[in-house]
Amino acid sequence: MAPLSGIKVLEVAQFWFVPSACALLADWGADVIKVEAPMRGDAMRGLIASGAVQATGQFNFMMEQPNRNKRSIGIDLAAPEGLALLYELVAQADVFVTNFMPDARQRLKIDVDDVKRVKPSIVYARGHGYGVKGADAGRGSNDGTAFYARSGIANRVTPVNSPTPAPTARPAFGDGISGMALAGAIAAALLGRERNGHAPVVDVSLLGVGMWQVAADIVAAAEFPGGLDLPAHDTVPNPLVNMYRTKDGRWLQLATLQADRYWPDFCERVGRTDLIADTRFSTHEARQQNRAACIRELDTVFGARTFAEWRAVLETFDGQWDLVQSPSEVLGDPQVLANGFMRPVEYSDGVHHLVDGPAQFDTTPNDLTRAPEVGEHTEQILLELGLDWARIGELKDANAIT
Repeated sequence: MAPLSGIKVLEVAQFWFVPSACALLADWGADVIKVEAPMRGDAMRGLIASGAVQATGQFNFMMEQPNRNKRSIGIDLAAPEGLALLYELVAQADVFVTNFMPDARQRLKIDVDDVKRVKPSIVYARGHGYGVKGADAGRGSNDGTAFYARSGIANRVTPVNSPTPAPTARPAFGDGISGMALAGAIAAALLGRERNGHAPVVDVSLLGVGMWQVAADIVAAAEFPGGLDLPAHDTVPNPLVNMYRTKDGRWLQLATLQADRYWPDFCERVGRTDLIADTRFSTHEARQQNRAACIRELDTVFGARTFAEWRAVLETFDGQWDLVQSPSEVLGDPQVLANGFMRPVEYSDGVHHLVDGPAQFDTTPNDLTRAPEVGEHTEQILLELGLDWARIGELKDANAIT
């Protein structure tokens, strides 16, 4: 049985960060009800229509990936009947999750006090940009700003002496990891509620998660003037922790921290046994002192063979290394396929694939279903709530539901 089976989650959120947290909760067995504005729904749905997202038919991958395994109910929260209906759902839920801004939560009467008044034992979870305190608590943000720029990540991944910062990170780059942090925090809160009876308010911010990602740099900045700068390619202290270009223009990442342990075997595999006894390179200290010369030798070595050839040569090497792959290559990676990290999902136009959550239970990949259409499950959810068809008709007539 999935670990969160029997848990009911109400999601009042849009875009990727918070919905991705709820997708993980759904992967883990929770019944996630996505509350959307009637007709319009989650603003992420409009990205294809606006041209901001490439589409293959009607498959909106930006909507599907963070919203699989959920049910959708269309409720106008601004309508008194809609808000009353939401409160009925709250009364049956274990978790309420939102990324609405503070002023919107207050205006719609879905802030902590409003929801806790209906059900004190509910876990109330917020995902936001900058935290719940301070001058920027109510400021809008996204992962490109709070997570990538302000946290220090953009600065730390920018090469030394670069005339401009590193380009903005990939789509949802900070949202996914922040959603995973929020999902984990919600699961911890549920466990705490079970153990001690207290249902906490959970807060996770993009800024906080971004800082966690570069915590080593931030902590070091307090100890070393200027922090930790990444060395240039030819000045890396350990030549076996570096990237090397192959004959066909691809890249290999070496990350062999215990270099002395693996140096002789490495040299034999790459066909340079002469480097083993070379006094310039025979120990870690010697390689560090003569790093520029050692890296030039390895540049020449790796530049002599193709990406595929090096894959075969290093396949059984025990030192840490890997290939710099494109997303297209990841799709067919044998390790990805063996572990079910990509999951097939049935759609009306055929099968599409989504990335599974990073956690598996009993070594089993998660079963995924497509993201719901706006309000697709409205009637089903309301019938489960105990409403009859006459009442559902009245709510539709009042435009309170989809």
